[in-house]
Amino acid sequence: EVQLVESGGGLVQPGGSLRLSCVASGFTFDDYDIGWFRQAPRTEREGVSCIRSSDGRTFYADSVKGRFTISSDNAKNTVYLQMNSLKPEDTAVYYCAAQLTGWPWDRAATYDYWGQGTQVTVSS
Repeated sequence: EVQLVESGGGLVQPGGSLRLSCVASGFTFDDYDIGWFRQAPRTEREGVSCIRSSDGRTFYADSVKGRFTISSDNAKNTVYLQMNSLKPEDTAVYYCAAQLTGWPWDRAATYDYWGQGTQVTVSS
């Protein structure tokens, strides 16, 4: 059974940090690109970041560049999203997803598997 399980969300004040984790199972982790997406109420799901399996290259949405960092621990089948300098507009449900191949990286339709999401709320 394929599973992607996110954790690490929560309530944080503006300027704070969180680290999200995505643990994968049920498929060959090393073959898949892993992306992070987010969706706020009444908005479309948007790509936040992606790490490409073939070469480890990383990609970020302009809105999070310089603040978020994606990384992977292939030995643990886990991808992390370190989020610093959080802003209220970062509030959303964050999802991790896996795709065997697809471009552009932030096109949700090309992803094969999805997690259930974890809530991130940035508020004072």
